[in-house]
Amino acid sequence: MTRLWFGLLLLAAFPADAEAQDAPVIAEPMVFDLVRPLGARRGELEVNALAQRSLSGPHRTVEWAPEIEYAFTDNMAIELELPFEDRHVTDYKLGLQGTFGQFNRGRGIHGVQYLGLWNREHRRFQSSVLYVVGNRFGRRTSTLTMVGIGDVGAAGAETRALLINHTSFYDIAAASTAGVEVNLRIGRARSTLVMPQLQQGLSRRIQLQFGLGAARDEDSAWRPRAGLRMVHQL
Repeated sequence: MTRLWFGLLLLAAFPADAEAQDAPVIAEPMVFDLVRPLGARRGELEVNALAQRSLSGPHRTVEWAPEIEYAFTDNMAIELELPFEDRHVTDYKLGLQGTFGQFNRGRGIHGVQYLGLWNREHRRFQSSVLYVVGNRFGRRTSTLTMVGIGDVGAAGAETRALLINHTSFYDIAAASTAGVEVNLRIGRARSTLVMPQLQQGLSRRIQLQFGLGAARDEDSAWRPRAGLRMVHQL
C-alpha cells in the first residue's frame, strides 16, 4: 500500500485551492479516459462504463469496466473502477487526479494522474503515474497527451513500462467530436492500440463514445478491436 500513499501525497503536494478558471474544453479519450476533465469543479459527479472486444484472434473476451468519478474539490478528483472480463471481476482500481493550472493564454491545461490497481488473480498491487497535458489549437481542434510510468508493482523493474496515450480531436459540431487515440506501452510486454473514435452527446448529461481500431501485443499480428463507452453526468 506504500504506492497508494505515494499517490495521495503526490496530489496533496499541489494546492487544491488554486484559482478556479474556465478550463479549455477538450474531449476525453475513450479508452484511457481521465478522472474528470482537467480543471474539474467541486461536486462534479459522473458514472460511465467502457466495453472493449477484439474482433478476431483467440482472445475475444468482453472487457468492460463501470466506474464512478467525483471532484471532491476544485481541480482534484477521485474515481473507483471495477474491471471485468465477461462476468468475472479481475481488479479493483482507484484513480486520483490533480490539475496544476492553465497556460498558453488559457488554451492549455495540465495535471497529474495516479492509478492504483489490485489484481485479484495474482494478488498484486500496481501503480501508474502520468503527466497529463491538453491543448486547444483553434475552434475545432485539440489534443490530450498522457505520459508516465506504469505497472510499477511488487515484481520490480521487470513489469515497469513507459505509457504514452495521445489523442487528437476534431469538433464536427457542438455535440459531436471525432478523434484518433494512440496508446503505447513500451516495456517488457509491449503493446500498441490505435482507436479512431466518435463522441456524440445524446443529451445535456449523456454521451456515447464509439471506436473501431486495431491493437497488437508484442510479437503478435494487428487485430481489429471495437470499443463503446456510455457516460452519464449526474
